[in-house]
Amino acid sequence: MNVRHSAAVVAVLAATAGGGTGLGTGLAPAALADDTAPAAPSASPSRAIPTGLYGSTDPKFDGVWRQSLTLVALDAVGEKPGAGAVDWLLGQQCANGAFAAYRPDPTAECGPKTAVDTNSTAAAVQALAAVGGHDAQAERAVGWLKDHQNDDGGWGFTVGGPSDANSTSVVIGALAAAGETPGGQKKAGHSPYDALRALALPCAAGAEGSGAFAYQPDKKGGLAANADATAAAVLGSLGEGFVVDAGKAGASGGAAGCAGGTSPEDAAHNGAVYLAGALTSDGYLKSALPGAEDQPDLGNTADAVVALAAAGNTDATAKPLAWLEKNYGPWAAKSGPAAYAQLILAAHAAGTDPRDFGGADLVAQLTETGPARDVADYTSVPSDDTADGGGDDGGIATGVVLGAGLGLAALAGAALTRLTRKRRRA
Repeated sequence: MNVRHSAAVVAVLAATAGGGTGLGTGLAPAALADDTAPAAPSASPSRAIPTGLYGSTDPKFDGVWRQSLTLVALDAVGEKPGAGAVDWLLGQQCANGAFAAYRPDPTAECGPKTAVDTNSTAAAVQALAAVGGHDAQAERAVGWLKDHQNDDGGWGFTVGGPSDANSTSVVIGALAAAGETPGGQKKAGHSPYDALRALALPCAAGAEGSGAFAYQPDKKGGLAANADATAAAVLGSLGEGFVVDAGKAGASGGAAGCAGGTSPEDAAHNGAVYLAGALTSDGYLKSALPGAEDQPDLGNTADAVVALAAAGNTDATAKPLAWLEKNYGPWAAKSGPAAYAQLILAAHAAGTDPRDFGGADLVAQLTETGPARDVADYTSVPSDDTADGGGDDGGIATGVVLGAGLGLAALAGAALTRLTRKRRRA
């Protein structure tokens, strides 16, 4: 997941630098296989990893995302974060409430060129809600997200970008984690669930992509099934965040057939039916870059486990979990803390022990990627002026649309795998 998130930011920066006009409402993304995706850039010898940050690679493209996911996963299993981890995240916030993927100098003010985005901001909200004690900062971030909702009820990766299933879903999770009612958050009369519903393919037996969600419509308004987007949208439609508690079944449980209604729960059920059917006989989801052979996608497979559990289809989680237990090692070691966090959240959602995942302790492996555990109280609230930045809305050029061509389209879209959500929905 951190690999795909990094790729998304690379794509945005490339499109902006090249003056690309875009992809956003254009091409349906192909999923990005984790072992073929470009890894997040390694930390250069001249750039030390900031104190308190998890992971040993350059945080330029995924610092806030991987830190947020780590804090959420540790909290889900009752583990305190390492020393300075929460303070590092708080220091990344701009004064207007938004977060960028990474700000190397958190004392510098944020401005119009600060590359804030909805995904980093929404992930940070879920992390701050999880650790507790930072309501003011979380509320400021939620306010920024509300201010930048699109007229269709959803959110894009950047301010003014077209809505996509992944970004909309991670924001729903942030709203729920902050105690908001996502269904009541409307723009031009449309809620986030309306935006997701517009991206859901009809569920009909034998139809291609039946029940799935698309990442975005193509240029002609067509929808193409995308497992990455579907896993995110199942959670979003259920009002869930990154953490799904085991045994919490969706309204329609694990029934295999299509739900004929139009409610968010029905859309989530149909998405889960698609995911269960998309798993291979070995239990993993396949993913490929354009022109490449299908390959196992460990990140999407872990996301699918969380989505299936949230929808109540716990029986379908057994095989993918068993496959992940046997095959996660090289991928997680390469991808870093977000991958370990993703696996912990999958095990947690399915009701298995992340400290005995195929005989390995995922929690220990995650904590080893960061600072030593902080024995002090990490919920003390710093003053609001610790969130530096100027008052502009920021963003990679407001209104800039992702992408520039098919390859960039696939990279940007597939990279936006955002996993998941928390608590209530209207």
